[in-house]
Amino acid sequence: MSQPHHLFNSAGEWIAFRIERYVFDVDGEWIGWLPWNDGEVVNPDGEYLGTICLTNRLLRFDARPYRGYPGNPGYPGYPGFIGFCPLPPGAHDLALPLGKVPGTLSRPC
Repeated sequence: MSQPHHLFNSAGEWIAFRIERYVFDVDGEWIGWLPWNDGEVVNPDGEYLGTICLTNRLLRFDARPYRGYPGNPGYPGYPGFIGFCPLPPGAHDLALPLGKVPGTLSRPC
């Protein structure tokens, strides 16, 4: 996991931090993400939140052009769904949580 990149307001006060493309407030609440990897931050609803300037300042500009709906990145830390795969001969999925009967989670593809 990446180290947090601290973000400050124009007065130098710490107001947020970034881990990879996700932005959190000082309490660790997810407040936005960077869908275009260029400093523009949108909130979880896809609305403009602010812009990262000078590498570590999170500022809000009055007028920003609409760039379209950025999609939804999913919640931070959730890897999403990658689809099923066939099991090699003799292999089984792990039974999680541990202690379940082996093979109860295996699904043929």
